[in-house]
Amino acid sequence: MNGRDASPRGFWSLIITQFQGAFSDNALKTLVTFIGLNLAATTKQRESIVPLIGILFSMPFILFSMAGGFLADRLSKRTVTIGVKIFEIGIMGFAVFALWREHLPMAMAAVALMGVHSAFFGPSKYGLLPELLPEKKLSWGNGILELGTFMAIITGGAIGGLLYEGFKGRHQISALVLLALAGVGLACSLAITRVPPANPSKKFRVNFLGDLWTQIRTIRRDRVLWLAVLGNVYFSFVGALVLQNAILFGTDTLAVGEIRTSYLQVALAVGVGLGSFAAGHLSGGKIEYGLVPLGSIGLSVFSATLASPALTYGGALLHLALLGFFGGFFIVPICAIMQHRPTRGERGAVLAAGNLLSFVGIALASGVFWVLTAAVGLSTRQIFLVSGVMTLGATISLAILLPDSLLRLILWIFTHSIIRIRVEGRDHIPEKGAALFVCNHVSFADGLLLMAATDRPLRFIVDQGIYEQPIIKPFAKIARAIPISARSHPRDMIRSFREAGDALRDGEVVVIFVEGQGPRRGFERIVKAIEVPIIPVSLDNVGGSIVRIEKGRLSWKFPRRLACPVNVCFGKPILRAPSIVATTGVGPAC
Repeated sequence: MNGRDASPRGFWSLIITQFQGAFSDNALKTLVTFIGLNLAATTKQRESIVPLIGILFSMPFILFSMAGGFLADRLSKRTVTIGVKIFEIGIMGFAVFALWREHLPMAMAAVALMGVHSAFFGPSKYGLLPELLPEKKLSWGNGILELGTFMAIITGGAIGGLLYEGFKGRHQISALVLLALAGVGLACSLAITRVPPANPSKKFRVNFLGDLWTQIRTIRRDRVLWLAVLGNVYFSFVGALVLQNAILFGTDTLAVGEIRTSYLQVALAVGVGLGSFAAGHLSGGKIEYGLVPLGSIGLSVFSATLASPALTYGGALLHLALLGFFGGFFIVPICAIMQHRPTRGERGAVLAAGNLLSFVGIALASGVFWVLTAAVGLSTRQIFLVSGVMTLGATISLAILLPDSLLRLILWIFTHSIIRIRVEGRDHIPEKGAALFVCNHVSFADGLLLMAATDRPLRFIVDQGIYEQPIIKPFAKIARAIPISARSHPRDMIRSFREAGDALRDGEVVVIFVEGQGPRRGFERIVKAIEVPIIPVSLDNVGGSIVRIEKGRLSWKFPRRLACPVNVCFGKPILRAPSIVATTGVGPAC
């Protein structure tokens, strides 16, 4: 069975299964954390409890994520999910015994075992999404998954605090509740859609560090995927740092007690969940890279504002929620990129490597938190400020390494305010591989409208005169446009044609506008030697565009009304066209 043709029941069963696992993880961690804080005899011991439990939960991800990725590729991801749910029942049984004996080291061991459970589950959980959903719903699915995950973190952390307060001296009852929930998670996992193994012949490598290094080299060949993995690691690092800091911020700085401290964690998780859901919805049926810098800017601002000494408990709740909200904008497109770009047979291994590296970030956050508090002696407010400054540095690095993400942010704001884009036929665009778009030309904004309508990077063949326009050239350079002119020396034209042909051979999408017979005829000769789908594209109702071409010159015109609709229509692919000119009748084709 093709998972993408499955009923929605399989997807929602995965969401519920993930919710239960994340809920139980955080309920057990919070419960054991408060037990440890209560038993700590000195301030130094209290400062060590939170990072120690963070490390105990994180280390299994470093040790076992690659094994989880192997199983996710070798076996059906549904089978792996059912297996880890059975394992969770055993873990919670062990936790019942540990808390009945009031044995803190054993309780911490149960937390570490839940880390093992989640390390094996992670690659299958994220790998199932692209097998259950089409690419156009991947951002939406990630939004739902992250919303469910962080709602589970919210309720798990809050319920863990309530269980601690409600069953003091009888904490085994709390573990029995979590044992029952593990049974519910197992039942839900059985309803996930059956999917075949992605790579049943894959061989296991005992040396997980060697396997990790192999995957890193594979990932680094795809620059966008590598940057997404690094972004995921940083999000895990800064999220863990803020979450650990929030615990001492509540108990020691604000002195509000365990329950109200749990609400600080709740506010952060609510923000991430709602931000993830909003990002999935606002992505518009594609992977919206532009939301990443927007999320990064929000993380910087609201991390820094938490350092204000005038901030009250209510203000802290609001600022943590806003910080989390922008965190959701940051992580949803990154997760979608990590799931979409690897091949199906390697997806589990790539996600496992990303998972492992993200928990290296979490473990590093625990170490950094200990250094900043115990060794350097920074206050919790100062640690929030450090987090904001680091994220500002990460935002600047993102702008340098991936400038088109900032361009896409500008486009996203532009197409959600001044104009609205209506896209038809997006399914005609291949998810991967080369394609040639043949598009009518209406305004100087045509290229930007096309970029906003798809998440595929586009290489435009642009008339030299338009390319040199001051308002166009910065955007054209970021998009790596290919300038060409019928008036150029033939050698220069041939060089442009070859660059476009090489881009197609490398699997990129090239866009040519219907203008200029010389460049168009020349490019037809290049395309004839390459097997590539030719997709007619129609831009319509661009009359309200801000920037237009009138009598060959740049013309400014304010839109007739805000949220002016622009239609972008992608026709059915033509595998071989007798002439690019023949494909210019794109209006009727759509």
